Amino acid sequence: MQPPPPVNISQSVAILIDGNNIEKSLHDLVNDTSAMLNFDTLIPKLLINRGLNRLIYFREGKNISSKLAERLHTYYHGSVVPCYKSADIPLTIKATQIAQKVDTIIILSGDADYVELVSHLKSEGVRVEIAAVEHSTAQVLKEEADYYTPITKEDCFIYRPSTSRKKG
Repeated sequence: MQPPPPVNISQSVAILIDGNNIEKSLHDLVNDTSAMLNFDTLIPKLLINRGLNRLIYFREGKNISSKLAERLHTYYHGSVVPCYKSADIPLTIKATQIAQKVDTIIILSGDADYVELVSHLKSEGVRVEIAAVEHSTAQVLKEEADYYTPITKEDCFIYRPSTSRKKG
């Protein structure tokens, strides 16, 4: 059987991340609160030859790493949005605002609260994908999405700050 001819894919993708949801899921997955997403492996895995239109990391709380924000901006032209409470409402608002500007929206969260958003975006003609840790992803969310990508241990790393001491 011959492989199919090459296809030029020109989809524009937005990745919206519910930071608190994903972080908690990763911490549970590897049983370590220092676990973080490895964007260098995860983003290419999610895009699969499609173009990244924007990447937004929504995070509740005041302790948002400036290094994370800088890294997302430098490598992905992404941004970090601090949220007053949970990311659900700000992420939903942003998704509906950009729905007409992208072909696909990938939501990183397993929270069932996003089911209505997924349904709405699909009714607007947007392809909606979910990427989340399997054990903390609502089945109804996976069923509503056009595609589901499990986030695994291979998609994260354990952050260990260096403890360098000055000699002298």
